[in-house]
Amino acid sequence: MKLNTKQTVLIGLSFASILAFWQLYDQVIPVILENRFGRSTLVTNAIMSIDNILAVFMLPLFGGLSDKTRTKLGRRTPYILFGTIAAVSLMVLISMMTETGSFLGFFVCLILLLIVMSVYRSPAVAYMPDVTPKPLRSKGNAVINLVGYIGGIFSTVIMSILVTSEKAEDGSIVYHGFIPVFMAVAAFMLITVLIMVFSLSENKIVREANVGADEPKTSDGSEKLPKPVAKSLIFLLLSVFLWFTAYNGVTTSFSRYFENRFGVDAGGSSLYLTVATVAAIASFVPLGIISSKLGRKRTVLFGIILMTACYLSIFLLPKAGAVMYLIFAIVGIGWAAINVNSFPMVVEMCRSSDVGKYTGYYYAFSMVAQIVTPILSGVLITKFSYNILFPYAVVFSVLSFVTMIFVKHGDSRPDNKEALENFDIGRG
Repeated sequence: MKLNTKQTVLIGLSFASILAFWQLYDQVIPVILENRFGRSTLVTNAIMSIDNILAVFMLPLFGGLSDKTRTKLGRRTPYILFGTIAAVSLMVLISMMTETGSFLGFFVCLILLLIVMSVYRSPAVAYMPDVTPKPLRSKGNAVINLVGYIGGIFSTVIMSILVTSEKAEDGSIVYHGFIPVFMAVAAFMLITVLIMVFSLSENKIVREANVGADEPKTSDGSEKLPKPVAKSLIFLLLSVFLWFTAYNGVTTSFSRYFENRFGVDAGGSSLYLTVATVAAIASFVPLGIISSKLGRKRTVLFGIILMTACYLSIFLLPKAGAVMYLIFAIVGIGWAAINVNSFPMVVEMCRSSDVGKYTGYYYAFSMVAQIVTPILSGVLITKFSYNILFPYAVVFSVLSFVTMIFVKHGDSRPDNKEALENFDIGRG
């Protein structure tokens, strides 16, 4: 049993398209709201949270709808293709509204864009498990994440080149280049998705993969999960919520924590996150291989232990020295160990006909955490100071370890062939 790496990379192009958008959204939209339209930080943060709120409801909904979709293009491809076309069209409109100074037009287009992104995110992520045998989905997810990060890196680089700024006479900063950067990212999104669509026939590769052919049929035709599996799914989704609560609590207040506690400015602290990102990218594929030996659950638990140890170490360190780079490299490895294996565990528990819906469940729980944790951590920081941030992360990380212990399903392993043989680089 071998992973079709070429096919998985092509499927991953849709994920690269999505991550390219979210990198642009997270970095540029707040600047436009505050700098171009003069909105307060509170209003900006509220608008920036809308995507998480939409995702909680829309990701499971459209993931489930794509499960039931049957077209000549396949189940997932229509959502990905037409969703991307709609998204890039709205991005062009948003850039125009930014230049004309129409906040109402900008806001309406932004909401429509966030709705469109919520429509096709789950179908895009569900495509990989549709055509990947269950034992190989951790490796497949590792490849998908690796390709996806190319999109994020592209947006970061293109923003650094095209978005420029200058000081106005009143001392304020004026930004330029929003139209070119939106156009560049929109072009990247469209091109990558078109390459995927024209390179792969979804219906054909699904038939050839024949994933789910050996799934047992229930006597009454019911698709309901057996109680032990449902229990494992609940504990796994709770774990997803808890470790995202810990991690996003840290990233939300990260730069301000380092400034207040260690006197490190935003530029310096961003280097730590860059180290974590590079370490995560470098470890995606090796961790996919390791999980085939250790098992997904053990690899996730190992990742949680690494994350918890790093949170505690940062809290105990008296100053931000060179060792901080090592700690954040370990953070990247731990986070990759969790993410490479947790999503495949979720879809391992469902039938192939429900992959989109369960993909939506996975992302919905992560989004709920990202809605809750900035508020909860913010309240605690206000009451106790920034020193509470990493103990806060330790508590929720430990809780995710506890709930993960109760997960008894979703830990599939491949056959006993050498792990490296499961990556068939030359297969077409």
